[in-house]
Amino acid sequence: MRVLLSTYGSRGDVEPLVGLAVQLRALGAEVRVCAPPDEDFAERLAGVGVPLVPVGQSARALTTSAPRPSSIPQRAAEVIVSQFEVVTAAAEGCDVLVATGMMPAAAGALSVAEKLGIRSVSVTFQQLTLPSPYRAPLAYPGRPFPPEVTDNRVLWDLDAQSNNVLFGEALNTNRASIGLPPVDDVRGYVIGDRPWLATDPILDPWKEAAELDVVQTGGWILPDERPLPDDLEAFLDAGTPPVYVGFGSMPMHKAKDVAQVAVDAVRAQGRRTVVARGWADLDLIDDQDDCFVVGEVNHQELFRRVAAVVHHGGQGTTTTATLAGAPQVVVPQAADQPYWAGRVTDLGIGTAHDGPAPTAESLSVALKTTLTPETRARATAVAGTIRTDGAMAAAKLLLDGSR
Repeated sequence: MRVLLSTYGSRGDVEPLVGLAVQLRALGAEVRVCAPPDEDFAERLAGVGVPLVPVGQSARALTTSAPRPSSIPQRAAEVIVSQFEVVTAAAEGCDVLVATGMMPAAAGALSVAEKLGIRSVSVTFQQLTLPSPYRAPLAYPGRPFPPEVTDNRVLWDLDAQSNNVLFGEALNTNRASIGLPPVDDVRGYVIGDRPWLATDPILDPWKEAAELDVVQTGGWILPDERPLPDDLEAFLDAGTPPVYVGFGSMPMHKAKDVAQVAVDAVRAQGRRTVVARGWADLDLIDDQDDCFVVGEVNHQELFRRVAAVVHHGGQGTTTTATLAGAPQVVVPQAADQPYWAGRVTDLGIGTAHDGPAPTAESLSVALKTTLTPETRARATAVAGTIRTDGAMAAAKLLLDGSR
Protein backbone atom coordinates (compact mmCIF):
# COMPACT_ATOMS: atom_id res chain seq x y z
CA MET A 1 0.00 0.00 0.00
CA ARG A 2 1.16 3.53 -0.77
CA VAL A 3 0.44 6.25 1.79
CA LEU A 4 0.87 10.02 1.53
CA LEU A 5 1.13 11.98 4.77
CA SER A 6 0.42 15.67 4.15
CA THR A 7 0.90 18.66 6.45
CA TYR A 8 1.87 22.29 6.58
CA GLY A 9 2.97 23.68 9.92
CA SER A 10 5.77 23.71 12.47
CA ARG A 11 7.87 20.90 13.94
CA GLY A 12 4.90 19.88 16.06
CA ASP A 13 2.96 19.11 12.87
CA VAL A 14 5.82 17.22 11.20
CA GLU A 15 7.28 15.14 14.03
CA PRO A 16 4.16 12.99 14.58
CA LEU A 17 4.19 12.09 10.89
CA VAL A 18 7.75 10.82 11.31
CA GLY A 19 6.49 8.40 13.96
CA LEU A 20 3.55 7.27 11.83
CA ALA A 21 5.71 6.90 8.71
CA VAL A 22 8.16 4.62 10.48
CA GLN A 23 5.38 2.36 11.77
CA LEU A 24 3.69 2.25 8.36
CA ARG A 25 6.94 1.16 6.74
CA ALA A 26 7.40 -1.49 9.42
CA LEU A 27 4.04 -2.90 8.30
CA GLY A 28 5.15 -2.95 4.66
CA ALA A 29 3.67 0.29 3.34
CA GLU A 30 5.41 2.72 1.01
CA VAL A 31 5.30 6.20 2.57
CA ARG A 32 6.11 9.74 1.55
CA VAL A 33 5.55 13.00 3.43
CA CYS A 34 4.47 16.38 2.04
CA ALA A 35 5.70 19.10 4.40
CA PRO A 36 7.35 22.53 4.33
CA PRO A 37 10.86 22.66 2.83
CA ASP A 38 12.64 23.56 6.08
CA GLU A 39 16.07 21.97 6.43
CA ASP A 40 15.39 20.53 9.89
CA PHE A 41 12.27 18.75 8.60
CA ALA A 42 14.19 17.30 5.66
CA GLU A 43 17.00 16.11 7.93
CA ARG A 44 14.58 14.54 10.40
CA LEU A 45 12.78 12.57 7.69
CA ALA A 46 16.02 11.62 5.95
CA GLY A 47 17.25 10.25 9.27
CA VAL A 48 14.49 7.63 9.23
CA GLY A 49 14.66 7.03 5.49
CA VAL A 50 11.35 8.67 4.55
CA PRO A 51 11.28 10.93 1.47
CA LEU A 52 10.13 14.53 1.89
CA VAL A 53 8.12 16.17 -0.86
CA PRO A 54 8.57 19.89 -0.10
CA VAL A 55 5.46 22.04 -0.32
CA GLY A 56 5.08 25.79 0.03
CA GLN A 57 7.48 28.20 1.65
CA SER A 58 9.58 27.67 4.77
CA ALA A 59 7.38 27.28 7.84
CA ARG A 60 10.11 28.88 9.92
CA ALA A 61 10.22 31.93 7.67
CA LEU A 62 6.45 32.28 7.84
CA THR A 63 6.34 31.89 11.62
CA THR A 64 9.23 34.18 12.48
CA SER A 65 7.97 36.93 10.16
CA ALA A 66 4.92 37.36 12.42
CA PRO A 67 2.42 38.10 9.62
CA ARG A 68 -0.40 40.53 10.39
CA PRO A 69 -3.85 39.05 11.06
CA SER A 70 -5.14 40.89 8.00
CA SER A 71 -2.80 38.82 5.82
CA ILE A 72 -4.32 35.48 6.85
CA PRO A 73 -6.56 35.08 3.76
CA GLN A 74 -3.66 35.85 1.41
CA ARG A 75 -1.30 33.48 3.24
CA ALA A 76 -3.98 30.80 3.29
CA ALA A 77 -4.55 31.20 -0.44
CA GLU A 78 -0.82 30.67 -1.06
CA VAL A 79 -0.87 27.55 1.10
CA ILE A 80 -3.92 26.17 -0.71
CA VAL A 81 -2.40 26.78 -4.15
CA SER A 82 0.79 24.98 -3.13
CA GLN A 83 -1.22 22.03 -1.85
CA PHE A 84 -3.08 21.68 -5.14
CA GLU A 85 0.16 21.93 -7.11
CA VAL A 86 2.38 19.64 -5.05
CA VAL A 87 0.04 17.16 -3.37
CA THR A 88 -1.66 16.33 -6.66
CA ALA A 89 1.60 14.99 -8.09
CA ALA A 90 2.74 13.39 -4.82
CA ALA A 91 -0.57 11.55 -4.33
CA GLU A 92 -0.55 9.88 -7.74
CA GLY A 93 -0.61 6.11 -7.25
CA CYS A 94 -1.32 6.38 -3.51
CA ASP A 95 -4.06 4.39 -1.81
CA VAL A 96 -4.69 6.68 1.16
CA LEU A 97 -3.91 10.26 2.14
CA VAL A 98 -3.58 11.53 5.70
CA ALA A 99 -4.26 15.26 5.97
CA THR A 100 -3.22 17.37 8.93
CA GLY A 101 -1.67 20.74 9.73
CA MET A 102 -3.25 24.17 9.39
CA MET A 103 -6.87 24.27 8.20
CA PRO A 104 -6.29 25.61 4.64
CA ALA A 105 -3.52 23.06 4.02
CA ALA A 106 -5.70 20.17 5.13
CA ALA A 107 -8.59 21.49 3.02
CA GLY A 108 -6.35 21.60 -0.02
CA ALA A 109 -4.92 18.11 0.52
CA LEU A 110 -8.35 16.58 1.10
CA SER A 111 -9.63 18.22 -2.08
CA VAL A 112 -6.80 16.60 -4.02
CA ALA A 113 -7.68 13.21 -2.53
CA GLU A 114 -11.31 13.79 -3.48
CA LYS A 115 -10.35 14.60 -7.07
CA LEU A 116 -8.10 11.56 -7.39
CA GLY A 117 -10.61 9.23 -5.70
CA ILE A 118 -8.18 8.38 -2.89
CA ARG A 119 -9.35 7.40 0.58
CA SER A 120 -8.49 10.15 3.04
CA VAL A 121 -8.29 10.60 6.79
CA SER A 122 -8.36 13.96 8.61
CA VAL A 123 -6.14 14.11 11.69
CA THR A 124 -5.60 16.73 14.38
CA PHE A 125 -2.89 16.84 17.04
CA GLN A 126 -5.04 18.83 19.46
CA GLN A 127 -8.76 18.68 20.05
CA LEU A 128 -9.41 22.42 20.07
CA THR A 129 -10.41 22.47 16.39
CA LEU A 130 -13.05 19.77 16.96
CA PRO A 131 -16.50 21.23 17.77
CA SER A 132 -17.63 20.36 21.26
CA PRO A 133 -20.36 21.67 23.54
CA TYR A 134 -17.94 21.35 26.46
CA ARG A 135 -15.60 24.18 25.49
CA ALA A 136 -15.24 27.21 23.28
CA PRO A 137 -13.23 27.27 20.04
CA LEU A 138 -10.00 29.17 19.55
CA ALA A 139 -10.46 32.58 17.95
CA TYR A 140 -8.44 33.43 14.87
CA PRO A 141 -6.12 36.45 15.16
CA GLY A 142 -8.01 39.58 14.25
CA ARG A 143 -11.41 37.84 14.57
CA PRO A 144 -12.26 37.83 18.30
CA PHE A 145 -15.59 36.45 19.43
CA PRO A 146 -18.15 38.90 20.83
CA PRO A 147 -17.52 39.05 24.59
CA GLU A 148 -21.25 38.84 25.31
CA VAL A 149 -21.55 35.44 23.58
CA THR A 150 -20.92 32.63 26.05
CA ASP A 151 -22.90 29.73 24.57
CA ASN A 152 -20.32 27.28 23.21
CA ARG A 153 -22.57 26.09 20.39
CA VAL A 154 -23.06 29.67 19.17
CA LEU A 155 -19.31 30.24 19.39
CA TRP A 156 -18.66 27.16 17.25
CA ASP A 157 -21.12 28.51 14.68
CA LEU A 158 -19.13 31.75 14.63
CA ASP A 159 -15.93 29.74 14.27
CA ALA A 160 -17.36 28.00 11.20
CA GLN A 161 -18.16 31.42 9.74
CA SER A 162 -14.58 32.58 10.37
CA ASN A 163 -13.17 29.55 8.56
CA ASN A 164 -15.41 30.25 5.58
CA VAL A 165 -14.49 33.94 5.46
CA LEU A 166 -10.76 33.30 5.77
CA PHE A 167 -10.38 30.22 3.58
CA GLY A 168 -13.57 29.61 1.59
CA GLU A 169 -12.92 31.76 -1.48
CA ALA A 170 -9.39 30.49 -2.07
CA LEU A 171 -10.39 26.88 -1.50
CA ASN A 172 -13.36 26.99 -3.84
CA THR A 173 -11.46 28.85 -6.57
CA ASN A 174 -8.88 26.07 -6.60
CA ARG A 175 -11.51 23.34 -6.38
CA ALA A 176 -13.29 24.82 -9.39
CA SER A 177 -10.03 24.78 -11.34
CA ILE A 178 -9.93 20.97 -11.12
CA GLY A 179 -13.63 20.43 -11.60
CA LEU A 180 -14.74 20.00 -7.99
CA PRO A 181 -17.93 21.56 -6.58
CA PRO A 182 -17.69 24.34 -4.00
CA VAL A 183 -17.55 23.67 -0.27
CA ASP A 184 -19.97 25.71 1.83
CA ASP A 185 -18.52 24.67 5.22
CA VAL A 186 -14.70 24.60 5.19
CA ARG A 187 -14.31 23.39 8.76
CA GLY A 188 -16.94 20.69 8.35
CA TYR A 189 -15.30 19.54 5.12
CA VAL A 190 -11.88 19.22 6.75
CA ILE A 191 -13.04 17.52 9.93
CA GLY A 192 -15.59 15.20 8.36
CA ASP A 193 -17.76 13.01 10.55
CA ARG A 194 -14.98 10.72 11.88
CA PRO A 195 -11.77 12.67 12.48
CA TRP A 196 -8.73 11.19 14.15
CA LEU A 197 -7.32 12.76 17.30
CA ALA A 198 -3.65 11.79 17.66
CA THR A 199 -3.18 12.66 21.32
CA ASP A 200 -2.89 10.74 24.56
CA PRO A 201 -6.23 10.14 26.33
CA ILE A 202 -4.76 10.87 29.77
CA LEU A 203 -3.05 14.06 28.75
CA ASP A 204 -5.85 15.10 26.40
CA PRO A 205 -9.15 13.42 27.36
CA TRP A 206 -11.86 13.69 24.70
CA LYS A 207 -15.44 13.99 25.89
CA GLU A 208 -17.80 12.35 23.43
CA ALA A 209 -19.97 14.77 21.47
CA ALA A 210 -23.03 13.72 19.49
CA GLU A 211 -21.88 15.54 16.35
CA LEU A 212 -18.59 13.68 15.88
CA ASP A 213 -17.30 10.12 16.05
CA VAL A 214 -13.72 10.86 17.08
CA VAL A 215 -11.05 8.16 16.82
CA GLN A 216 -8.40 8.87 19.46
CA THR A 217 -5.32 6.88 18.55
CA GLY A 218 -2.87 8.09 21.17
CA GLY A 219 0.09 10.31 20.35
CA TRP A 220 2.31 9.40 17.42
CA ILE A 221 5.63 9.00 19.17
CA LEU A 222 8.76 7.55 17.58
CA PRO A 223 11.20 6.10 20.12
CA ASP A 224 14.38 8.14 19.72
CA GLU A 225 17.52 6.02 19.93
CA ARG A 226 19.98 8.80 19.09
CA PRO A 227 22.71 9.25 21.71
CA LEU A 228 23.18 12.64 23.30
CA PRO A 229 26.27 14.53 22.10
CA ASP A 230 29.40 13.81 24.13
CA ASP A 231 29.76 17.40 25.31
CA LEU A 232 26.16 17.47 26.50
CA GLU A 233 26.69 14.17 28.32
CA ALA A 234 29.75 15.68 30.01
CA PHE A 235 27.74 18.74 31.07
CA LEU A 236 24.93 16.59 32.49
CA ASP A 237 27.41 14.45 34.42
CA ALA A 238 29.28 17.44 35.82
CA GLY A 239 26.64 18.48 38.33
CA THR A 240 23.07 18.24 39.53
CA PRO A 241 20.29 17.88 36.94
CA PRO A 242 19.81 21.16 35.06
CA VAL A 243 16.63 22.88 33.95
CA TYR A 244 15.90 22.68 30.23
CA VAL A 245 14.67 25.91 28.61
CA GLY A 246 13.43 25.82 25.04
CA PHE A 247 10.49 27.17 23.06
CA GLY A 248 10.57 25.01 19.95
CA SER A 249 9.09 26.65 16.88
CA MET A 250 8.01 29.80 18.73
CA PRO A 251 9.95 32.94 17.77
CA MET A 252 9.10 34.43 21.20
CA HIS A 253 8.30 37.89 19.81
CA LYS A 254 6.23 38.72 22.88
CA ALA A 255 9.01 37.90 25.37
CA LYS A 256 11.88 40.35 25.78
CA ASP A 257 15.40 39.02 26.41
CA VAL A 258 13.96 35.58 27.03
CA ALA A 259 17.33 33.80 27.29
CA GLN A 260 18.54 36.26 29.92
CA VAL A 261 15.25 36.02 31.79
CA ALA A 262 15.25 32.23 31.77
CA VAL A 263 18.86 31.79 32.87
CA ASP A 264 18.44 34.36 35.66
CA ALA A 265 15.28 32.56 36.86
CA VAL A 266 16.98 29.17 36.83
CA ARG A 267 20.04 30.51 38.63
CA ALA A 268 17.76 32.02 41.27
CA GLN A 269 16.72 28.44 42.08
CA GLY A 270 20.35 27.34 42.34
CA ARG A 271 20.15 25.27 39.16
CA ARG A 272 22.13 24.90 35.97
CA THR A 273 20.52 25.45 32.55
CA VAL A 274 20.35 23.71 29.19
CA VAL A 275 19.23 26.28 26.62
CA ALA A 276 17.71 25.09 23.34
CA ARG A 277 18.18 27.49 20.41
CA GLY A 278 14.88 26.74 18.64
CA TRP A 279 13.29 29.18 16.21
CA ALA A 280 13.82 32.00 18.73
CA ASP A 281 17.61 31.55 18.22
CA LEU A 282 18.33 31.51 21.96
CA ASP A 283 21.97 31.43 22.99
CA LEU A 284 24.19 31.61 26.05
CA ILE A 285 24.13 34.95 27.88
CA ASP A 286 27.66 34.74 29.33
CA ASP A 287 30.61 32.37 29.62
CA GLN A 288 29.76 30.84 32.98
CA ASP A 289 29.99 27.06 33.11
CA ASP A 290 26.50 26.53 34.52
CA CYS A 291 24.81 26.82 31.11
CA PHE A 292 24.93 24.73 27.94
CA VAL A 293 23.28 25.43 24.57
CA VAL A 294 21.86 22.72 22.29
CA GLY A 295 20.37 22.53 18.81
CA GLU A 296 18.66 19.43 17.43
CA VAL A 297 18.89 16.79 20.16
CA ASN A 298 17.09 13.70 21.49
CA HIS A 299 14.49 15.28 23.77
CA GLN A 300 13.20 11.94 24.99
CA GLU A 301 16.57 11.12 26.53
CA LEU A 302 17.46 14.65 27.60
CA PHE A 303 14.16 15.23 29.40
CA ARG A 304 14.79 12.13 31.54
CA ARG A 305 17.97 13.77 32.77
CA VAL A 306 16.72 17.23 33.74
CA ALA A 307 15.13 18.71 36.86
CA ALA A 308 12.38 20.45 34.89
CA VAL A 309 11.41 21.48 31.37
CA VAL A 310 10.50 25.11 30.65
CA HIS A 311 8.75 25.28 27.28
CA HIS A 312 6.05 26.89 25.16
CA GLY A 313 3.35 24.24 25.53
CA GLY A 314 3.32 22.69 22.10
CA GLN A 315 1.60 19.29 21.98
CA GLY A 316 4.79 17.47 21.06
CA THR A 317 7.00 18.98 23.75
CA THR A 318 4.27 18.62 26.37
CA THR A 319 3.79 14.95 25.52
CA THR A 320 7.54 14.23 25.45
CA ALA A 321 8.12 15.92 28.80
CA THR A 322 5.13 14.13 30.33
CA LEU A 323 6.30 10.76 29.05
CA ALA A 324 9.78 11.45 30.46
CA GLY A 325 8.37 12.21 33.90
CA ALA A 326 9.86 15.70 33.88
CA PRO A 327 8.11 18.47 35.84
CA GLN A 328 7.13 21.31 33.52
CA VAL A 329 6.79 25.07 33.45
CA VAL A 330 4.70 26.05 30.43
CA VAL A 331 4.97 29.57 29.03
CA PRO A 332 2.19 29.48 26.40
CA GLN A 333 2.50 31.76 23.39
CA ALA A 334 -0.47 31.12 21.11
CA ALA A 335 -3.10 28.78 19.67
CA ASP A 336 -3.50 25.54 21.66
CA GLN A 337 -0.60 26.21 24.04
CA PRO A 338 -2.70 27.70 26.88
CA TYR A 339 -4.78 24.51 26.73
CA TRP A 340 -1.72 22.29 27.22
CA ALA A 341 -0.51 24.58 30.00
CA GLY A 342 -3.84 24.03 31.70
CA ARG A 343 -3.61 20.27 31.28
CA VAL A 344 -0.14 20.25 32.86
CA THR A 345 -1.52 22.18 35.82
CA ASP A 346 -4.66 20.04 36.12
CA LEU A 347 -2.59 16.85 36.18
CA GLY A 348 -0.30 18.28 38.86
CA ILE A 349 2.83 17.70 36.78
CA GLY A 350 3.90 21.32 36.53
CA THR A 351 2.95 24.99 36.43
CA ALA A 352 1.39 27.26 33.83
CA HIS A 353 3.08 30.64 33.61
CA ASP A 354 0.63 33.53 33.52
CA GLY A 355 1.09 35.04 30.08
CA PRO A 356 3.56 34.73 27.21
CA ALA A 357 6.21 37.21 28.44
CA PRO A 358 7.97 35.97 31.59
CA THR A 359 10.18 38.07 33.80
CA ALA A 360 13.02 36.62 35.81
CA GLU A 361 10.86 37.00 38.91
CA SER A 362 7.69 35.44 37.48
CA LEU A 363 9.57 32.51 35.94
CA SER A 364 11.54 31.97 39.14
CA VAL A 365 8.27 31.76 41.10
CA ALA A 366 6.89 29.22 38.62
CA LEU A 367 10.07 27.15 38.84
CA LYS A 368 10.02 27.21 42.63
CA THR A 369 6.50 25.76 42.53
CA THR A 370 7.53 23.11 40.03
CA LEU A 371 10.86 22.04 41.53
CA THR A 372 9.31 20.23 44.48
CA PRO A 373 9.44 16.55 45.42
CA GLU A 374 5.66 16.41 45.21
CA THR A 375 5.56 17.62 41.59
CA ARG A 376 8.37 15.26 40.64
CA ALA A 377 6.52 12.32 42.20
CA ARG A 378 3.31 13.23 40.41
CA ALA A 379 5.13 13.65 37.09
CA THR A 380 6.73 10.23 37.54
CA ALA A 381 3.36 8.64 38.26
CA VAL A 382 1.62 10.23 35.27
CA ALA A 383 4.49 9.25 32.95
CA GLY A 384 3.62 5.60 33.53
CA THR A 385 0.09 6.12 32.19
CA ILE A 386 1.01 7.69 28.82
CA ARG A 387 0.49 5.51 25.75
CA THR A 388 3.45 4.87 23.48
CA ASP A 389 1.68 2.75 20.85
CA GLY A 390 -0.38 5.49 19.18
CA ALA A 391 1.61 5.55 15.93
CA MET A 392 1.39 1.78 15.50
CA ALA A 393 -2.34 1.82 16.33
CA ALA A 394 -2.89 4.49 13.68
CA ALA A 395 -0.76 2.65 11.13
CA LYS A 396 -2.79 -0.52 11.58
CA LEU A 397 -6.06 1.41 11.23
CA LEU A 398 -4.84 2.98 8.01
CA LEU A 399 -3.68 -0.26 6.45
CA ASP A 400 -6.75 -2.31 7.34
CA GLY A 401 -9.02 0.36 5.84
CA SER A 402 -10.70 1.37 9.12
CA ARG A 403 -11.69 5.01 9.45
